[in-house]
Amino acid sequence: MLMDMGEPGRGRRQWRDRLVKHRAIAALLAGAAGLAVLGAVLVVLPGVVVDHDLAGASVAAQDRLKAVNDVRTTLLQAVGGTVVLFGAYATWRQLQVSQAGLRATQEGYVTDRFSTAVDQLGSDKLETRIGGLHALWRIAEHSARDREAVISIQAAYLRTHLPWPPAGPEAPATDAPVNEVAPLEVRAADAQVALTGLGVLLLQPREQSWVNLSVTDLRRADCDGLWLHEVNLDRSCMEAAGLYHANLTQASLVSANLRHADLQTATLRRARCVLADLRGARLVETDLRDADFTEADLREANLRKADAGGAVFRRADLRLTDLRGSDLSTADLLQARLTGAVASEHTRWPAGFDHAAAGVVVTEDPGPEPPPLLQPSGITTRHPPLRSMP
Repeated sequence: MLMDMGEPGRGRRQWRDRLVKHRAIAALLAGAAGLAVLGAVLVVLPGVVVDHDLAGASVAAQDRLKAVNDVRTTLLQAVGGTVVLFGAYATWRQLQVSQAGLRATQEGYVTDRFSTAVDQLGSDKLETRIGGLHALWRIAEHSARDREAVISIQAAYLRTHLPWPPAGPEAPATDAPVNEVAPLEVRAADAQVALTGLGVLLLQPREQSWVNLSVTDLRRADCDGLWLHEVNLDRSCMEAAGLYHANLTQASLVSANLRHADLQTATLRRARCVLADLRGARLVETDLRDADFTEADLREANLRKADAGGAVFRRADLRLTDLRGSDLSTADLLQARLTGAVASEHTRWPAGFDHAAAGVVVTEDPGPEPPPLLQPSGITTRHPPLRSMP
């Protein structure tokens, strides 16, 4: 009975063995046939070609033999070239297949890393979340396809973890003096990492433009040198934030709180700062060309040597502002309040503008600005109370 049950399996194995043998024999026969055809071609065809070219003319046997050998040599070279070309094509195809497989493997690896990093953002451990943010940052630097997704995740992370007004028992109060608010890298190290990564990734070419960071709590954030081009920061609180040499070109800062912010040598070209609070802000040597400061509060701000060509200051409050050396020659100062503002002989005003009648006080120019390396760190600066505070 056992022998009977084993017969079908043994029969199938024998059938497969015979099939393999038959295929091997067929391959050998095909190869032999190919060689036979090639041999026949190399033996017979050269004589036929020579006889055809002679067209019945009589030549010496030695000359005919030489002509046949020449034709045979040419055929061999043609066959050899064909084999080389076929081998090169086969190698190229194999390389293409290998590269496609490698790309698929790499994409799968990136996808796994991406999923793992996103999962880490939901961890209760700070170091795990920071590790996930760094992993996403690295993925975005090496994968252009995932860059937009990473930027969106970083922006959403900041909006949800740093809402304004702040939420949570450990968040500093909205009316807390800025000197009592811990720097962002201390009170929310993961958010600072997300902000830094975002400001670095925005340097690279992008398919989309605006990034939404509106209504966020960025008090005493470290944004020095970051690229925040076309970032929406409307109604965000950036009090005492460090924005030294940051690029805020075409950024939207409508109703944003930038009191005591350090914007020295920053770029705010075509930025929208309508109704923004910039009291006590440092805008020394800042590029403000074509920016819109309509109804903005710039009391006690430092705009020394700022380039405000084409900037709009309609109904802006510039009282007690330092304008020494600033270029306001093409600025719009319609209904701007300038009582107590300080200017120097190097301050450039619009044609026909009577700065004395506006209440501007002319003093000596401060001279060259001190090197930025000698300035204290923005996150450790102690800011004096504003005289313009209610």
